[in-house]
Amino acid sequence: MATKEEIIANAKAAILDFDPELAAEIAQEALDAGISPVDLIEDGFTAAMTDVGAQFEAGTLFLPHVIAASEAMSAGVEVLGPALEKLGGGSEGKGKVVIGTIEGDIHSIGKDIVATMLKIAGFQVFDLGRDVPIKDFVAKAKEVGAQVVGTSALMTTTMVNQIQIEEQLKEAGIRDGIKTMVGGAPVTQDWADNIGADIYGENAGDVVSKLNALF
Repeated sequence: MATKEEIIANAKAAILDFDPELAAEIAQEALDAGISPVDLIEDGFTAAMTDVGAQFEAGTLFLPHVIAASEAMSAGVEVLGPALEKLGGGSEGKGKVVIGTIEGDIHSIGKDIVATMLKIAGFQVFDLGRDVPIKDFVAKAKEVGAQVVGTSALMTTTMVNQIQIEEQLKEAGIRDGIKTMVGGAPVTQDWADNIGADIYGENAGDVVSKLNALF
């Protein structure tokens, strides 16, 4: 039987090889071996996504690679889902979070990692994916009674759409009962303050800490 270190290394390799089927197989292997899904995600999947992001920034990988890696990670995390829910003690007592990458933006690395870490922390996460129309965030928030709506933007040309989230939540009459959260490479605390967002998420750990403090 493979060791924990070998399984985690294989999980990382599956993401770097853009192989969703292998990522799912290794996730199941990890569960069967009694490996913590948190360790597999943090040291395997997330570590690989960080590498992919660095290579993307360096120009050695391109957007299709980023999307393929993200899909491979999603396949692995899906297998880990039931174990993560047990680990987080379910979603009772924690908030409902609607999250997605803002309309016009198809980047999803950071959003995927944040969504995963929130699930581990016991939040009920509704991940709408990437390039999500503003109205879909609002509709989903109303449908599930969300306490938090989080949007990620990886380009300055799309981050302006985060303003529309604030306005449309107000128009729908639900803004007062919801905390809004913004993040992404070009997003800053100043930007969050300027548009009236409640929370700026610098990274996945920061988001989890701030939402834990809220709930």
